Amino acid sequence: MSIIKRPILTEKSQDLQKGGQYVFEVANKTNKIEIAKEIKKMYGVEVVAVNTLRQFGKKKSRSTRTKVTSGITSTFKKAIVTIAKGEVIDFYDGI
Repeated sequence: MSIIKRPILTEKSQDLQKGGQYVFEVANKTNKIEIAKEIKKMYGVEVVAVNTLRQFGKKKSRSTRTKVTSGITSTFKKAIVTIAKGEVIDFYDGI
């Protein structure tokens, strides 16, 4: 199991990239030091800071013709990684 699951590419995260901050979904049990080491190893950039938060699952429901189905989305952990000035992570390089 990898520490970094995927980059999160939303409008807010795109705005943060202009300031050198990148958002990733990470494994729930990881800490900031492990995240910083993994980002440095994967992308070869110098990590200045790592901020983490847990995104708790939300209640969702939908109606079908016969019944109403309800449930909860899964909880995951996000990491906002600040890299050194002048360095860039290019997610679209291999496309």
